[in-house]
Amino acid sequence: MSKDKDRAIVVKRSAPKKAGHHGGAWKLAYADFMTAMMAFFLLMWLLSSASTVQLKGIADYFNQPLKVTLWGGDRSAEDSSILKGGGRDISTDAQGITRTTDGSSSSRSQHSVAHNDEEAVKQLQGELERREQVRLHDLQVKLMAAIEANPVLRQFKQQIRIDSTLTGLRIEIVDSQKRPMFATANDEVEPYMRDILREIGHTLNDVPNRIIVQGHTDAVPYAGGDKGYSNWELSADRANASRRELIAGGMDEAKVMRVLGLASTQNLNKADPLDPENRRISIIVLNKRSEEALNHDDSTTTTLSDDAAGSKPLLQKLGQPAMAVPKVAAPAPAVQ
Repeated sequence: MSKDKDRAIVVKRSAPKKAGHHGGAWKLAYADFMTAMMAFFLLMWLLSSASTVQLKGIADYFNQPLKVTLWGGDRSAEDSSILKGGGRDISTDAQGITRTTDGSSSSRSQHSVAHNDEEAVKQLQGELERREQVRLHDLQVKLMAAIEANPVLRQFKQQIRIDSTLTGLRIEIVDSQKRPMFATANDEVEPYMRDILREIGHTLNDVPNRIIVQGHTDAVPYAGGDKGYSNWELSADRANASRRELIAGGMDEAKVMRVLGLASTQNLNKADPLDPENRRISIIVLNKRSEEALNHDDSTTTTLSDDAAGSKPLLQKLGQPAMAVPKVAAPAPAVQ
C-alpha cells in the first residue's frame, strides 16, 4: 500500500480538437452571384442602347443554325423545307409523297408547293433587305464618327445631314450664307467642301451600293441666264464637280449611277424658295431595290414601229386605223 501511496498520479488531458474553418464558402458563392448579376445588367444595358435594326440582326443571328453560322449557306440540306437550316421533312419521301399514320400516302398539291416557294422567296428578300439596312446604318454611324474625329470637318457638321429614305441613305451638304460650298455663280469647289466630299468618298467604298449625286440651287435667277446658262446648268455642273471630288477621295468611279442637276425644283425650305439653305449637294446611297428599278428603266425600251423590218405601225397592230401623214414640201434654200 505504501508503494501505491508514493506513486505519482499522472493525469493526461487532451486538448479539444479545433473545428475546421467554415467561413469562406459563402464568399465564393456570393462572388459568383455578383459576377453573374454584373454580366446580366451589362447585357441589359447593351440591349437598351441598341437600335431596332441591330436588335433584329442579333435575333436573326441566334435563330439560324450553328452550321450555317460557321460554314455559311441557307440550309444544312437541299430539300423542300422552307426553314433555313432545316432538313427534309421525315413525313415525306424523295418524291414529295406525304405518309400518314395509317400507312396511306398522298401527293402535295402544286398550289401548296408554289405557295411555299413564294413564301421562301419573300423571306429571303426580307432577310436581304434587313441586312442591307444594317449595312447602311453602319455607314451612317461611320460617316458621323469620321466627321467627329476630324477637327476640320467637325466645325462644319451643322451643314451635313444624313438620313434614311425609301431609296436609301441620303447625305446632304447644305449651303450657308456664311459658308458657301462653291464660288458665287460658279462650280468651283471651296476648300472645306473639298475636304468633306473626299472624306465621304473614302467611306463610301465600305458598301457595295451605287450612288446618285444631285445638285440643287435656290430660286434666285442666274445672272447670265439670258445667254442660255441657267440654274439648271449650274446645278448639274456643281453635281459633276462634287463627283470628281468624291473620286479624288478614293471612291470607285463605277459606283456613280447618276449625276443630276435639279435647279430649284426640290427646295429644302419650301416656304422660302430664295433661302440659301436650298443650295445643296445630295449624295444618295441607293438600296438594291432602287438600283434595280433604275437599271430596269434603262434597259426597258418601247418600239412604236419598225420601218426597217417593214412591220405595221403600233396603232394598226392594236386594231386602230393608221392616220395618213401628209407630205410636206422641202423648204426653199435660204438666200445668203
